[in-house]
Amino acid sequence: MDLVSLVDRLGESPTAALFGLITGVVFGIAAQRSRFCLRAAVVEFARGEMKDKVAVWLLTFSTALVWVQGAQLLGVFDASNARMMAVPGSWSGAIIGGLMFGAGMVLANGCSGRLLVMAATGNLRSVISGLIFAVVAQMSLGGLLAPWRDRIAALWVTSGGRNMDLLAAAHLPREAGLVIGLAIAVLALELSRRNRIGARRLVFASGVGFAVALGWVLTYALSNVAFDPVQVESATFTGPSAHTLMFFLDRNAVLEFDIGLVPGVFLGAFLAAAWSRELKVQGFDGPTPLRNAMFGAALMGFGGMLAGGCAIGAGVTGGSIFMGTAWLALFCMWIGGMTTDLLMGGRRSCAPA
Repeated sequence: MDLVSLVDRLGESPTAALFGLITGVVFGIAAQRSRFCLRAAVVEFARGEMKDKVAVWLLTFSTALVWVQGAQLLGVFDASNARMMAVPGSWSGAIIGGLMFGAGMVLANGCSGRLLVMAATGNLRSVISGLIFAVVAQMSLGGLLAPWRDRIAALWVTSGGRNMDLLAAAHLPREAGLVIGLAIAVLALELSRRNRIGARRLVFASGVGFAVALGWVLTYALSNVAFDPVQVESATFTGPSAHTLMFFLDRNAVLEFDIGLVPGVFLGAFLAAAWSRELKVQGFDGPTPLRNAMFGAALMGFGGMLAGGCAIGAGVTGGSIFMGTAWLALFCMWIGGMTTDLLMGGRRSCAPA
């Protein structure tokens, strides 16, 4: 069945949700098996180490760059049509929101994407933190915190009515994106060799980056055949978490890519954990106190919405299309996370969630 027939049979919105579900399942399986986590990589790096967690993150990031930039060169994706690139970006939001998100993910012992993956394996701490994250994200999107988010975001915005394409701003050819991705991949593979990371984990780490590219390509293809406008987007968890929460609370909510993505990640991570017999109910008996987890989740909810994306949405998805504010937000997440770990004395475990 071709895409046009699928859309005719299901409808545009359900097809978008189906694509979100597929992207989410791939992401959830790969993230659970690879132990992908930005927080863990940031903490490891902050303590002067370049071990498996940094290697896994770099491999995921580079894989997303390679697949997405390769898709553009092949003509099956066009980043200029992406929703996050087609609207003005906020430099002030990227800086302040990125710092807040970085601090929050250290306090919560996991970024928003990792919390969702861990929740699927039975981690009750992640369930509670994830719910707080989603509620605060919704409050920041259209609730009590929205005016504050708007004011901070408006302090310094990108010019020209669009976000900045870093490659275009640097007057680099489109092929440069692929070259940069390959260079980072070489570094990641060298770190993986030094730390003796198994091939299976490397494949799954690459799968997280592939899931990001998959989301971009699927939604782009759908936008080309749909009658009504379809957002070209991929994996991110700040907005989708808020939208998914409201979908189950508002009977008038409609299906979209976001609504399929979050349940897809949960399902994929659950299946991966069940297959490997890693399902286990866990509470707040680990190194993360309840108050830290709750405060950290709230910081991520507001910070992620302010920054224009979470560790995945800005850090990998936005970064894969060389969106200016996404790269700045990612940098600030690293700074915020490293600073928070330093202020806490580096006493926390590097193990994610």
